[in-house]
Amino acid sequence: MTNRTVDFEPLLRRTAEIALAYVESLPDRHVGSRQDAAEIADRLRVALPDEAEDPLAVIERLASDVDPGLVASAGPRYFGFVIGGALPASVAADWLTAAWDQNAVVHALSPAAAAAEQVAGEWMKELLAIPAGASHGLPTGAGLGNAVAMASARHALLARVGWDVEERGLYGAPEIQVVIGDEAHATVLTALQYLGLGRARVTRVPADEQGAIRADALREVMRAAADRPVLVVAQAGNVNTGAFDPLEPISAAVRAHGNAWLHIDGAFGLWAAAVPRLRHLVAGSERADSWATDAHKWLNVGYDCGFVAVRDVDAHRAAMVSEASYLMRSEASRENWEWVLDSSRRARGFALYAVLRSLGRSGVRDLVERCCALAARLAEGMASVPGARVLNDVVLNQVLVRFEDDDDRTRAVIRGVQAGGEAWMGGTTWQGRAAMRVSVSGWSTTEADIDRTVEAITAAARN
Repeated sequence: MTNRTVDFEPLLRRTAEIALAYVESLPDRHVGSRQDAAEIADRLRVALPDEAEDPLAVIERLASDVDPGLVASAGPRYFGFVIGGALPASVAADWLTAAWDQNAVVHALSPAAAAAEQVAGEWMKELLAIPAGASHGLPTGAGLGNAVAMASARHALLARVGWDVEERGLYGAPEIQVVIGDEAHATVLTALQYLGLGRARVTRVPADEQGAIRADALREVMRAAADRPVLVVAQAGNVNTGAFDPLEPISAAVRAHGNAWLHIDGAFGLWAAAVPRLRHLVAGSERADSWATDAHKWLNVGYDCGFVAVRDVDAHRAAMVSEASYLMRSEASRENWEWVLDSSRRARGFALYAVLRSLGRSGVRDLVERCCALAARLAEGMASVPGARVLNDVVLNQVLVRFEDDDDRTRAVIRGVQAGGEAWMGGTTWQGRAAMRVSVSGWSTTEADIDRTVEAITAAARN
């Protein structure tokens, strides 16, 4: 058999059956993996076939062989790494995206992908209180969104002092002072590494007990910066506590400087802007120069899909574009590659569009509010767990728990919950101490799932 003789209908129908069986198993599936990569690789590692194999047989065997290594992160009791399970509209749109097989790099290759990305981006800006005139792109995630935004900042800050960084590089360039909080996410440092701005050259601003930048300390740093170009990176939603940097005074301090740029890393916390009850947490975010968030976290779009927006459209495009004659750029239509780091890529806009339209404004609000309420319910449930203590103010969807004020005991409880398979959450280190980190981010999680999780934690804590 060759690929040219494949009958798509039975192949795709059987694939749909396998996928549906997996999705239907999620509510009661062992949440963590049951085998490690080495064991799975032993099954996958056959001699590379000389001849083509039947695609249907390949798919069935693949699904069977990898099943013990699948993590039920799309299920209702997975609380690790700020991960949301793909909504039904996302899964369906992603299937279509695979079948359509569009290269979303340029308008000429797919006007449909360009249009979906344009409209979905407009809706994202509306939901997140980002100025409508800002440019936007869909990177793989907020990590690369941070890099895109900070590259735009690098361009603008140096252009204002007469330096073309894209043409001349950083050799001999005026130094940009980068200011971050003590609890900035690791992807911010990775972006600085990518951009040649250096991880060790940053100015770190002290944080409060919840991990939020101290506004008074930030103001002192900005005053000391004098007339140097300054890039300030603030955080909307600390990855451990959910705390927000005080964006109102931070944005005011940035605006008072002659040549400064404020970027907001809002991987999940920026979604507070979509909820009236939570908007005070992001007050001042609308005055920033750039923003990055994830769609595959709290919005529950399938992997991978991030979002970046930049107020200065020209700086954004200048930082990303290096002309290539064969790309046939359209002046009238969106060219997706001009706003992100990747060129040939999957058409992420289809799933994002489908999710936003299927949820609507009220659905997004309810999703975020429900997760926050469930996180609070779990935190309250810790009062009945032996030796458990919640370490953070539960202002969003993150809960940090420590057991018997002991690192080893805390790690043992985390391992016990993971091994039991009823729920899964990871560990972290917070202010030098081990903690269990619970992130409630999935659309399918219910109060019953939270109660089952509290029971699983209780059982592990009693062992």
